[in-house]
Amino acid sequence: MQGIAGIERIDWSAGSLILEWAQGAVGEFSSLWLRDNRPEDRDAHSGQRLVDVADLPADPRIRAVGVHGGAIVVEWDGEAAAARFEPGWLFAQTPASGPRPELVRRRWPEGARLRPTRDFAWLDYASIRGDSCGRGRWLMRLLEDGLAFLRGVPATDAGILEAMAEVGRIAETNYGQVFDVRSVPQPENLAYSDLGLGLHTDNPYREPVPGFQALHALVTSPDGGESLFADGFALADHLRASAPADFACLAQTPVPFSYRTPAVELYAERPLIQLACDGSIAAVHYNNRSIAPLRLAAGPAARFYRAYRRFAQLLREPDFQLTCRLEDGDLVVFDNQRVLHGRTGFSSARHPRHLRGCYLTRDSVLSQAACARRAAAAEPPR
Repeated sequence: MQGIAGIERIDWSAGSLILEWAQGAVGEFSSLWLRDNRPEDRDAHSGQRLVDVADLPADPRIRAVGVHGGAIVVEWDGEAAAARFEPGWLFAQTPASGPRPELVRRRWPEGARLRPTRDFAWLDYASIRGDSCGRGRWLMRLLEDGLAFLRGVPATDAGILEAMAEVGRIAETNYGQVFDVRSVPQPENLAYSDLGLGLHTDNPYREPVPGFQALHALVTSPDGGESLFADGFALADHLRASAPADFACLAQTPVPFSYRTPAVELYAERPLIQLACDGSIAAVHYNNRSIAPLRLAAGPAARFYRAYRRFAQLLREPDFQLTCRLEDGDLVVFDNQRVLHGRTGFSSARHPRHLRGCYLTRDSVLSQAACARRAAAAEPPR
């Protein structure tokens, strides 16, 4: 059989196609998978499928495999139409191609050893609006580290909205599009006080939980009010390695979270550590201020509180915490389902402190990063 550049071996049977690339990667594609992914069965404009799985043959059998015009051509028994697959596209569907770039995560367990200005992405406000390549790199670092910074964002009411238009879509809540973090008398939320706040994620009582959060420093305090961050995925990894039973308990126990004001009643249940289908860590939800009473019998309650306490103690370990003093005009964006944040206490009577915040939908940030990557590589939209 005529070969294709980059492919060392092509083998097939009635049930599958096997390709081996020059670098040693091997891909095995079942006949049904190939039949389901025929490029000819997709709309030429949208790229969406034109057939449903129920319309496919239950057990399609490959009749022949050939090479034509740099593509791999597959034919099936009882069907006149063949399918043409680009080798590069097939390689992208194999584990050897690596994970989707937007899903790569870099853990940073020892936050105390890191410096925000050295170890995380920073970008000037002008660049995020005018430098598409720089913006794309910044977005990819935001997804990779869960934390990234902007500098020089105008200290105006609309500054955060103008900057975040380049990052994702604002998720409006009962606070509106934005919220102001500053001390007020009798606050409905302790964030609006002078108190220090332990590490937490925001709004686990919402459906869905806000994907990303942005905080824009309008007026910073020279005495206290430093921002604290920690990698919740790294903390969960540490718990899984050091206390697997406690990790399993936190991953399997639904925890009620609630938030109530005269005008709002929010409630949701989710585990403190949320797992993906493959068992990897998908999200961390931790907010001791909004956890509601658990409806557990004595035995399960004892197991949960042992695990909960152990995780809470990890959050207090200074080695895990990254400390950052934001300056006026700085803006930080972080993954609210991964990175825990907090602050040290301050005195607003001596030094006023004002941050303006907003939430971003998760899918919109991922989309912005993927589109920026695609544009940089001049990839087609499908």
